[in-house]
Amino acid sequence: MRAGTIVKAAAHRVLLSGFAVRGREFPVPVAHGDVVAEARDLRVRFGRRDVLGDAGGGVDLVVRAGEVLALVGPNGAGKSTLLSALAADLGGDSGGVRIAGRPAGDWSAPELALRRAVLPQAATLSFPFPVEEVVRMGRAPWAGTASEDEDDTAVAEAMAATEVGEFARRPFSALSGGERARVALARVLAQRAPLLLLDEPTAALDLRHQELVLRICRARAAAGDAVVVVLHDLGLAAAHADRAAVLHEGRVVADGPPAAVFGDELLSRVYRQPVEVFPHPRTGTPLVIPRRTGRVRTVSGGHGAEGDR
Repeated sequence: MRAGTIVKAAAHRVLLSGFAVRGREFPVPVAHGDVVAEARDLRVRFGRRDVLGDAGGGVDLVVRAGEVLALVGPNGAGKSTLLSALAADLGGDSGGVRIAGRPAGDWSAPELALRRAVLPQAATLSFPFPVEEVVRMGRAPWAGTASEDEDDTAVAEAMAATEVGEFARRPFSALSGGERARVALARVLAQRAPLLLLDEPTAALDLRHQELVLRICRARAAAGDAVVVVLHDLGLAAAHADRAAVLHEGRVVADGPPAAVFGDELLSRVYRQPVEVFPHPRTGTPLVIPRRTGRVRTVSGGHGAEGDR
């Protein structure tokens, strides 16, 4: 066996051993609409700067089974920070987060991994694992349990859903940014946790695969999971999310169905960019378009030229 193969196998065993803990409490089924995670009066500070909430109060947010909840807002609004807090990867300075009815800190790391799966913005690996092995890492929380028998099926289904099966044996490090993003999502799907927390899963993807990822989110919600997804594309949020929470300067300034909260005035203020919101002529889904000056053709010196209207 080559040295590189030995190192990779050892690294994989270490990863799995971290979850092989006796006495784990396993998730119980929930009904559509049940609360699976929530932030209450949550305040997060980085140094002296408030990132979520402020001295006047913290952030409240409820995540329910069977819903796709989109977190939207401009850069620096606190979306990724809120997602990390909901994942219990980041602690708050005041208030708190509950997952599956308990304070997040009451769950051990292995028990948290059974209840929520997290997709960070960037996927990095120290070793050149083949794609299939990267996806299989999502099954680590189930090591040593009866559900371990489902590993092969879970991995195959996740790879098929994200369309990464054709490069199953390629090293993860040899993939493009978009391919890596889909493999990372497949790992999260293979974990089969009832709460999915996805941070900008469409950022590196082309049009086809953006739609693919959001259809996957919808399918998981239809199956009873709760999905929280950070999105910059308001069109995707409007088309696929059941709810949208609009963040602005560390606060949730609107929370509800996209058709109810995506308004010209609110979005123009939050993004500091005039926008127009109007219904799609066929589906009625809100379309959010930056308000731009028109352009007309003018004639100058015998040559056509474009100018602002």
